Amino acid sequence: MALDGLEITRHGHQGKGHYRAHIPDSEKVGRLTWVQRGDIRVAEHTIVPPELGGQGIAFRLVEELLADAREQNFRIDPQCSYVAAQFAKHPEWADLRS
Repeated sequence: MALDGLEITRHGHQGKGHYRAHIPDSEKVGRLTWVQRGDIRVAEHTIVPPELGGQGIAFRLVEELLADAREQNFRIDPQCSYVAAQFAKHPEWADLRS
């Protein structure tokens, strides 16, 4: 279940960055942080404030990471436990895993 108006933005500089989920009418944001190692993007942490939990925000952040991996031709090292769990649930993503 996704939020109406949810906007994901990308932020990165010098080999590290994050995806940020902006929630309408809220100052709270969800984040998925990463660092670049060659052609691999290491997903380090997925953080969604408790007030925003259970709405599919973390999954949407992972979907954006996957879309960028396909478009920009990098692989993902899911060190974040949430991202690793999603890779385990979605074998169709195996081609993107480092």
